[in-house]
Amino acid sequence: MIARLAQRLPFYYGWIVVAVAFVTMAIGVNARTAFSLLFPPILDEFGWERAVVAGAFSFGFLVSGALGPFLGALMDRKGPRVVIELGVFLMALGLLAAPFTTAPWHLYLTLGLLVGGGSVCLTYTGQSLYLPNWFVRRRGLAMSIAFSGVGVGSILLLPLAQTWIDAGGWRSACIWLGIIVLVVLAPLNLLLRRRPADIGLEPDGDPAAAPGAPARRANIVDHAWAAIDWTLPRALATVRFWALAVAYFCGLFAWYAVQVHQTKYLVEIGFDAKTAAWALGAVSLAGVPGQIVLGALSDRIGREWVWTLGTLGFVATYLVLIAMKGAPSMPLLWALILFQGLLGYGVTAVFGAIPAEIFEGRQYGAIFGTLSLTALAGGAAGPWATGALQDRLHSYDVAFWLCLAVSLVSIAAIWVASPGKVRAVAGRTPA
Repeated sequence: MIARLAQRLPFYYGWIVVAVAFVTMAIGVNARTAFSLLFPPILDEFGWERAVVAGAFSFGFLVSGALGPFLGALMDRKGPRVVIELGVFLMALGLLAAPFTTAPWHLYLTLGLLVGGGSVCLTYTGQSLYLPNWFVRRRGLAMSIAFSGVGVGSILLLPLAQTWIDAGGWRSACIWLGIIVLVVLAPLNLLLRRRPADIGLEPDGDPAAAPGAPARRANIVDHAWAAIDWTLPRALATVRFWALAVAYFCGLFAWYAVQVHQTKYLVEIGFDAKTAAWALGAVSLAGVPGQIVLGALSDRIGREWVWTLGTLGFVATYLVLIAMKGAPSMPLLWALILFQGLLGYGVTAVFGAIPAEIFEGRQYGAIFGTLSLTALAGGAAGPWATGALQDRLHSYDVAFWLCLAVSLVSIAAIWVASPGKVRAVAGRTPA
Protein backbone atom coordinates (compact mmCIF):
# COMPACT_ATOMS: atom_id res chain seq x y z
CA MET A 1 0.00 0.00 0.00
CA ILE A 2 2.80 2.41 0.89
CA ALA A 3 4.62 1.68 -2.37
CA ARG A 4 1.42 2.34 -4.40
CA LEU A 5 0.87 5.63 -2.55
CA ALA A 6 4.49 6.64 -3.21
CA GLN A 7 4.16 5.84 -6.92
CA ARG A 8 1.10 8.08 -7.16
CA LEU A 9 2.72 10.91 -5.23
CA PRO A 10 6.46 10.58 -6.01
CA PHE A 11 7.34 14.25 -5.56
CA TYR A 12 5.14 14.81 -2.55
CA TYR A 13 5.87 11.67 -0.57
CA GLY A 14 8.97 13.18 1.01
CA TRP A 15 6.85 16.06 2.26
CA ILE A 16 4.33 13.56 3.63
CA VAL A 17 7.24 12.16 5.65
CA VAL A 18 8.03 15.70 6.84
CA ALA A 19 4.39 16.22 7.85
CA VAL A 20 4.44 12.99 9.87
CA ALA A 21 7.65 14.13 11.58
CA PHE A 22 6.10 17.57 12.28
CA VAL A 23 3.10 16.03 14.07
CA THR A 24 5.29 13.52 15.91
CA MET A 25 7.59 16.28 17.17
CA ALA A 26 4.64 18.48 18.15
CA ILE A 27 3.11 15.75 20.31
CA GLY A 28 6.20 13.79 21.39
CA VAL A 29 8.32 16.69 22.65
CA ASN A 30 5.46 18.48 24.38
CA ALA A 31 4.00 15.36 25.98
CA ARG A 32 7.35 15.09 27.74
CA THR A 33 7.60 18.84 28.43
CA ALA A 34 4.18 18.67 30.10
CA PHE A 35 6.05 17.31 33.15
CA SER A 36 6.54 20.95 34.19
CA LEU A 37 2.73 21.30 34.37
CA LEU A 38 2.31 18.01 36.26
CA PHE A 39 5.06 18.96 38.75
CA PRO A 40 3.05 21.34 41.04
CA PRO A 41 -0.03 19.13 41.53
CA ILE A 42 2.13 16.04 42.16
CA LEU A 43 4.00 17.99 44.85
CA ASP A 44 0.74 19.20 46.38
CA GLU A 45 -0.73 15.71 46.51
CA PHE A 46 2.17 13.72 47.91
CA GLY A 47 4.24 16.35 49.74
CA TRP A 48 7.50 14.84 48.51
CA GLU A 49 10.65 16.93 48.26
CA ARG A 50 11.01 18.95 45.05
CA ALA A 51 14.33 17.32 44.21
CA VAL A 52 12.76 13.87 44.46
CA VAL A 53 9.92 14.70 42.06
CA ALA A 54 12.04 16.76 39.65
CA GLY A 55 14.59 13.95 39.67
CA ALA A 56 12.16 11.79 37.69
CA PHE A 57 12.44 14.19 34.74
CA SER A 58 16.23 14.39 35.07
CA PHE A 59 16.39 10.60 35.19
CA GLY A 60 14.39 10.42 31.95
CA PHE A 61 16.78 12.91 30.36
CA LEU A 62 19.75 10.75 31.30
CA VAL A 63 18.01 7.64 29.99
CA SER A 64 17.31 9.33 26.66
CA GLY A 65 20.97 10.31 26.34
CA ALA A 66 22.25 6.84 27.19
CA LEU A 67 19.93 5.26 24.62
CA GLY A 68 21.21 7.41 21.74
CA PRO A 69 23.93 5.05 20.40
CA PHE A 70 21.68 1.99 20.74
CA LEU A 71 18.83 3.81 19.04
CA GLY A 72 21.06 4.67 16.10
CA ALA A 73 22.13 1.06 15.67
CA LEU A 74 18.49 -0.07 15.83
CA MET A 75 17.57 2.49 13.16
CA ASP A 76 20.34 1.15 10.91
CA ARG A 77 18.96 -2.37 11.22
CA LYS A 78 15.19 -1.92 11.43
CA GLY A 79 14.33 1.55 10.14
CA PRO A 80 12.07 4.34 11.45
CA ARG A 81 8.80 2.43 11.63
CA VAL A 82 10.18 0.10 14.30
CA VAL A 83 12.06 2.85 16.17
CA ILE A 84 9.29 5.46 16.15
CA GLU A 85 6.54 2.96 16.97
CA LEU A 86 8.66 1.67 19.86
CA GLY A 87 8.88 5.23 21.14
CA VAL A 88 5.12 5.70 20.79
CA PHE A 89 4.46 2.54 22.79
CA LEU A 90 6.93 3.41 25.58
CA MET A 91 5.74 7.00 25.96
CA ALA A 92 2.04 6.06 25.90
CA LEU A 93 2.66 3.27 28.43
CA GLY A 94 4.49 5.66 30.75
CA LEU A 95 1.77 8.29 30.59
CA LEU A 96 -1.08 5.81 31.02
CA ALA A 97 0.66 4.07 33.94
CA ALA A 98 1.66 7.29 35.77
CA PRO A 99 -1.81 7.81 37.34
CA PHE A 100 -1.23 4.66 39.43
CA THR A 101 1.69 6.36 41.21
CA THR A 102 1.82 5.94 44.99
CA ALA A 103 5.59 6.07 45.57
CA PRO A 104 8.46 8.13 44.12
CA TRP A 105 9.96 5.18 42.25
CA HIS A 106 6.72 4.88 40.30
CA LEU A 107 7.38 8.34 38.84
CA TYR A 108 10.93 7.37 37.94
CA LEU A 109 9.63 4.28 36.13
CA THR A 110 6.72 5.96 34.29
CA LEU A 111 7.41 9.66 33.65
CA GLY A 112 11.15 9.04 33.83
CA LEU A 113 12.25 5.76 32.25
CA LEU A 114 9.30 5.05 29.94
CA VAL A 115 8.45 8.59 28.83
CA GLY A 116 12.13 9.60 28.63
CA GLY A 117 13.10 6.44 26.75
CA GLY A 118 10.16 6.83 24.39
CA SER A 119 10.81 10.49 23.74
CA VAL A 120 14.32 9.93 22.36
CA CYS A 121 12.78 7.74 19.65
CA LEU A 122 10.15 10.34 18.73
CA THR A 123 12.03 13.61 18.93
CA TYR A 124 15.22 15.26 17.64
CA THR A 125 17.46 12.19 17.81
CA GLY A 126 14.99 9.74 16.31
CA GLN A 127 13.89 12.09 13.51
CA SER A 128 17.47 13.05 12.62
CA LEU A 129 18.36 9.40 12.05
CA TYR A 130 16.23 8.98 8.91
CA LEU A 131 14.79 12.32 7.78
CA PRO A 132 18.03 13.56 6.10
CA ASN A 133 17.83 10.60 3.71
CA TRP A 134 14.69 12.00 2.07
CA PHE A 135 16.20 15.30 0.93
CA VAL A 136 19.48 16.61 -0.43
CA ARG A 137 18.81 19.98 -2.08
CA ARG A 138 16.03 20.86 0.41
CA ARG A 139 17.43 19.07 3.43
CA GLY A 140 17.68 22.13 5.66
CA LEU A 141 14.18 23.36 4.81
CA ALA A 142 12.60 19.93 5.27
CA MET A 143 14.19 19.31 8.67
CA SER A 144 13.45 22.81 9.92
CA ILE A 145 9.76 22.41 9.04
CA ALA A 146 9.64 19.06 10.83
CA PHE A 147 11.34 20.42 13.94
CA SER A 148 9.18 23.55 14.03
CA GLY A 149 6.37 21.23 15.10
CA VAL A 150 7.77 21.56 18.64
CA GLY A 151 6.88 25.26 18.80
CA VAL A 152 3.44 24.78 17.28
CA GLY A 153 2.75 21.87 19.62
CA SER A 154 3.75 23.92 22.67
CA ILE A 155 1.18 26.55 21.74
CA LEU A 156 -1.61 23.97 21.28
CA LEU A 157 -0.90 20.97 23.50
CA LEU A 158 0.48 22.53 26.69
CA PRO A 159 -2.51 24.86 27.31
CA LEU A 160 -4.77 21.88 26.62
CA ALA A 161 -2.86 19.79 29.15
CA GLN A 162 -3.24 22.57 31.74
CA THR A 163 -6.99 22.60 31.06
CA TRP A 164 -7.14 18.86 31.74
CA ILE A 165 -5.19 19.34 34.98
CA ASP A 166 -7.54 22.11 36.11
CA ALA A 167 -10.62 20.06 35.27
CA GLY A 168 -9.68 16.57 36.43
CA GLY A 169 -6.24 16.66 38.05
CA TRP A 170 -2.80 15.56 36.91
CA ARG A 171 -3.85 11.92 36.53
CA SER A 172 -6.55 12.86 34.03
CA ALA A 173 -4.02 14.91 32.05
CA CYS A 174 -1.62 11.94 31.88
CA ILE A 175 -4.36 9.66 30.59
CA TRP A 176 -5.42 12.11 27.86
CA LEU A 177 -1.81 12.72 26.81
CA GLY A 178 -1.19 8.97 26.63
CA ILE A 179 -4.29 8.46 24.50
CA ILE A 180 -3.26 11.22 22.08
CA VAL A 181 0.25 9.79 21.71
CA LEU A 182 -1.11 6.31 21.02
CA VAL A 183 -4.13 7.13 18.84
CA VAL A 184 -2.53 9.84 16.69
CA LEU A 185 1.10 8.77 16.37
CA ALA A 186 0.86 4.98 16.17
CA PRO A 187 -1.08 4.82 12.87
CA LEU A 188 0.51 7.95 11.42
CA ASN A 189 4.08 6.66 11.67
CA LEU A 190 3.27 3.49 9.75
CA LEU A 191 3.81 5.69 6.67
CA LEU A 192 7.51 6.02 7.37
CA ARG A 193 10.39 4.36 5.55
CA ARG A 194 14.11 4.83 6.18
CA ARG A 195 14.98 6.18 2.73
CA PRO A 196 13.13 6.88 -0.54
CA ALA A 197 14.90 4.00 -2.32
CA ASP A 198 12.97 1.59 -0.06
CA ILE A 199 9.82 2.42 -2.06
CA GLY A 200 11.41 3.15 -5.41
CA LEU A 201 11.88 6.93 -5.04
CA GLU A 202 14.80 9.37 -5.08
CA PRO A 203 15.59 12.18 -2.60
CA ASP A 204 13.81 15.50 -3.18
CA GLY A 205 11.17 13.72 -5.29
CA ASP A 206 13.52 13.42 -8.26
CA PRO A 207 12.75 10.85 -10.97
CA ALA A 208 14.24 7.44 -10.33
CA ALA A 209 17.60 6.85 -12.02
CA ALA A 210 17.67 4.44 -14.93
CA PRO A 211 18.89 0.91 -14.12
CA GLY A 212 22.68 0.80 -14.15
CA ALA A 213 23.03 4.59 -14.13
CA PRO A 214 25.66 6.02 -11.77
CA ALA A 215 24.48 7.48 -8.48
CA ARG A 216 23.91 11.22 -8.36
CA ARG A 217 27.01 12.76 -6.80
CA ALA A 218 26.80 16.37 -8.02
CA ASN A 219 27.02 17.83 -4.54
CA ILE A 220 30.07 15.84 -3.39
CA VAL A 221 33.13 18.03 -2.86
CA ASP A 222 35.53 15.55 -1.23
CA HIS A 223 35.07 12.35 -3.24
CA ALA A 224 37.70 10.43 -1.27
CA TRP A 225 35.94 11.17 2.03
CA ALA A 226 32.46 10.44 0.64
CA ALA A 227 33.63 7.09 -0.78
CA ILE A 228 34.57 5.75 2.67
CA ASP A 229 32.19 3.15 4.12
CA TRP A 230 31.67 5.00 7.37
CA THR A 231 31.32 2.90 10.51
CA LEU A 232 31.28 4.15 14.09
CA PRO A 233 34.92 3.10 14.80
CA ARG A 234 36.10 4.85 11.61
CA ALA A 235 34.16 8.00 12.48
CA LEU A 236 35.54 8.00 16.02
CA ALA A 237 39.07 8.06 14.57
CA THR A 238 38.48 11.37 12.74
CA VAL A 239 38.99 14.96 13.83
CA ARG A 240 35.66 15.86 12.23
CA PHE A 241 33.70 13.58 14.56
CA TRP A 242 35.23 15.07 17.69
CA ALA A 243 34.86 18.60 16.34
CA LEU A 244 31.14 17.88 15.89
CA ALA A 245 31.00 16.41 19.39
CA VAL A 246 32.51 19.61 20.84
CA ALA A 247 30.21 21.82 18.73
CA TYR A 248 27.10 19.91 19.82
CA PHE A 249 28.11 19.67 23.49
CA CYS A 250 28.83 23.39 23.68
CA GLY A 251 25.79 24.37 21.61
CA LEU A 252 23.33 22.53 23.85
CA PHE A 253 25.23 23.64 26.96
CA ALA A 254 24.44 27.25 26.05
CA TRP A 255 20.89 26.47 24.86
CA TYR A 256 19.64 24.65 27.96
CA ALA A 257 21.49 26.88 30.42
CA VAL A 258 19.46 29.90 29.36
CA GLN A 259 16.25 27.93 28.87
CA VAL A 260 16.28 26.59 32.44
CA HIS A 261 17.53 29.69 34.27
CA GLN A 262 16.03 32.51 32.21
CA THR A 263 12.66 32.76 34.02
CA LYS A 264 14.20 32.75 37.49
CA TYR A 265 16.79 35.35 36.46
CA LEU A 266 14.21 37.70 34.96
CA VAL A 267 12.16 37.59 38.16
CA GLU A 268 15.24 38.26 40.28
CA ILE A 269 16.20 41.39 38.30
CA GLY A 270 12.73 42.94 38.53
CA PHE A 271 10.27 41.44 36.04
CA ASP A 272 7.06 39.98 37.41
CA ALA A 273 6.52 36.23 37.18
CA LYS A 274 3.79 36.53 34.55
CA THR A 275 6.02 38.57 32.21
CA ALA A 276 8.93 36.17 32.71
CA ALA A 277 6.73 33.17 31.88
CA TRP A 278 5.30 34.97 28.84
CA ALA A 279 8.83 35.65 27.58
CA LEU A 280 9.70 31.96 27.70
CA GLY A 281 6.62 31.12 25.64
CA ALA A 282 7.34 33.95 23.21
CA VAL A 283 10.81 32.52 22.58
CA SER A 284 9.27 29.18 21.53
CA LEU A 285 6.81 30.98 19.27
CA ALA A 286 9.59 33.05 17.65
CA GLY A 287 11.53 29.86 17.13
CA VAL A 288 8.98 28.53 14.61
CA PRO A 289 9.65 31.04 11.79
CA GLY A 290 13.30 31.25 12.86
CA GLN A 291 13.84 27.53 12.33
CA ILE A 292 12.10 27.48 8.95
CA VAL A 293 13.88 30.55 7.57
CA LEU A 294 17.32 29.46 8.76
CA GLY A 295 16.71 25.92 7.52
CA ALA A 296 15.89 27.20 4.04
CA LEU A 297 18.86 29.58 4.22
CA SER A 298 21.19 26.69 5.08
CA ASP A 299 20.28 25.10 1.72
CA ARG A 300 21.63 28.23 0.04
CA ILE A 301 24.66 29.37 2.02
CA GLY A 302 25.77 26.23 3.89
CA ARG A 303 25.19 24.51 7.24
CA GLU A 304 28.29 26.02 8.90
CA TRP A 305 27.04 29.55 8.30
CA VAL A 306 23.61 28.84 9.75
CA TRP A 307 25.07 27.11 12.81
CA THR A 308 27.29 30.16 13.24
CA LEU A 309 24.38 32.57 12.83
CA GLY A 310 22.17 30.63 15.24
CA THR A 311 24.88 30.29 17.86
CA LEU A 312 25.67 34.00 17.58
CA GLY A 313 22.02 34.41 18.55
CA PHE A 314 22.89 32.78 21.86
CA VAL A 315 25.97 35.00 22.21
CA ALA A 316 23.70 38.03 21.78
CA THR A 317 21.19 36.49 24.20
CA TYR A 318 23.78 36.28 26.96
CA LEU A 319 24.99 39.81 26.27
CA VAL A 320 21.41 41.05 26.64
CA LEU A 321 20.92 39.08 29.86
CA ILE A 322 24.07 40.63 31.31
CA ALA A 323 23.00 44.12 30.21
CA MET A 324 19.51 43.65 31.69
CA LYS A 325 20.86 43.21 35.19
CA GLY A 326 21.61 46.91 35.41
CA ALA A 327 18.74 48.15 33.26
CA PRO A 328 15.81 45.71 32.93
CA SER A 329 13.41 46.97 30.28
CA MET A 330 10.84 45.69 27.79
CA PRO A 331 12.95 46.65 24.74
CA LEU A 332 15.80 44.49 26.06
CA LEU A 333 13.33 41.70 26.82
CA TRP A 334 12.09 41.82 23.22
CA ALA A 335 15.70 41.72 22.02
CA LEU A 336 16.24 38.65 24.21
CA ILE A 337 13.20 36.93 22.66
CA LEU A 338 14.26 37.68 19.09
CA PHE A 339 17.92 36.72 19.49
CA GLN A 340 17.09 33.50 21.33
CA GLY A 341 14.03 32.45 19.32
CA LEU A 342 14.56 33.68 15.76
CA LEU A 343 18.30 32.99 15.69
CA GLY A 344 19.28 30.64 18.52
CA TYR A 345 16.57 28.07 18.02
CA GLY A 346 17.47 27.97 14.33
CA VAL A 347 20.44 25.69 15.05
CA THR A 348 18.00 22.77 15.22
CA ALA A 349 17.44 23.21 11.46
CA VAL A 350 20.96 21.89 10.77
CA PHE A 351 21.38 19.65 13.82
CA GLY A 352 20.66 16.49 11.85
CA ALA A 353 21.80 17.72 8.44
CA ILE A 354 25.43 18.41 9.40
CA PRO A 355 26.49 14.89 10.48
CA ALA A 356 24.43 13.35 7.66
CA GLU A 357 26.51 15.21 5.10
CA ILE A 358 29.80 14.26 6.73
CA PHE A 359 29.15 10.62 7.64
CA GLU A 360 26.46 9.51 5.21
CA GLY A 361 26.40 5.73 4.94
CA ARG A 362 24.88 2.48 6.12
CA GLN A 363 25.95 3.00 9.77
CA TYR A 364 25.02 6.67 9.98
CA GLY A 365 22.49 5.86 12.71
CA ALA A 366 25.11 4.53 15.10
CA ILE A 367 27.35 7.53 14.38
CA PHE A 368 24.62 10.11 14.92
CA GLY A 369 23.34 8.27 17.99
CA THR A 370 26.77 8.56 19.58
CA LEU A 371 26.97 12.24 18.65
CA SER A 372 23.57 12.81 20.24
CA LEU A 373 24.97 11.43 23.49
CA THR A 374 27.53 14.25 23.59
CA ALA A 375 24.83 16.79 22.70
CA LEU A 376 22.54 15.62 25.49
CA ALA A 377 25.50 15.64 27.89
CA GLY A 378 25.95 19.32 27.05
CA GLY A 379 22.25 19.92 27.57
CA ALA A 380 22.49 18.36 31.02
CA ALA A 381 25.76 20.09 31.98
CA GLY A 382 24.71 23.63 31.02
CA PRO A 383 21.86 24.09 33.54
CA TRP A 384 23.81 22.33 36.29
CA ALA A 385 27.00 24.38 35.83
CA THR A 386 25.04 27.62 35.61
CA GLY A 387 23.13 26.81 38.79
CA ALA A 388 26.28 25.71 40.61
CA LEU A 389 28.08 28.96 39.74
CA GLN A 390 25.08 31.02 40.85
CA ASP A 391 24.86 29.10 44.15
CA ARG A 392 28.54 29.67 44.83
CA LEU A 393 28.90 33.28 43.64
CA HIS A 394 25.31 34.47 44.26
CA SER A 395 25.28 35.95 40.78
CA TYR A 396 24.70 34.75 37.24
CA ASP A 397 27.38 37.02 35.76
CA VAL A 398 30.24 34.50 35.59
CA ALA A 399 27.90 31.73 34.42
CA PHE A 400 26.54 33.87 31.58
CA TRP A 401 30.02 34.87 30.44
CA LEU A 402 31.00 31.19 30.52
CA CYS A 403 27.99 30.30 28.35
CA LEU A 404 28.92 33.06 25.92
CA ALA A 405 32.47 31.69 25.66
CA VAL A 406 31.17 28.15 25.21
CA SER A 407 29.00 29.38 22.32
CA LEU A 408 32.06 30.78 20.58
CA VAL A 409 33.84 27.44 21.03
CA SER A 410 30.86 25.75 19.37
CA ILE A 411 31.17 28.05 16.36
CA ALA A 412 34.90 27.38 16.02
CA ALA A 413 34.34 23.62 16.27
CA ILE A 414 31.70 23.54 13.55
CA TRP A 415 34.14 25.17 11.14
CA VAL A 416 36.72 22.51 11.97
CA ALA A 417 34.12 19.87 11.04
CA SER A 418 33.21 21.82 7.85
CA PRO A 419 30.41 19.73 6.32
CA GLY A 420 30.53 22.00 3.26
CA LYS A 421 33.97 20.62 2.41
CA VAL A 422 32.44 17.14 2.10
CA ARG A 423 29.09 17.89 0.44
CA ALA A 424 27.96 21.23 -0.92
CA VAL A 425 24.42 22.50 -0.38
CA ALA A 426 22.16 23.18 -3.36
CA GLY A 427 22.99 26.87 -3.41
CA ARG A 428 26.70 26.11 -3.80
CA THR A 429 26.58 23.31 -6.40
CA PRO A 430 26.99 23.85 -10.13
CA ALA A 431 23.71 24.43 -11.94
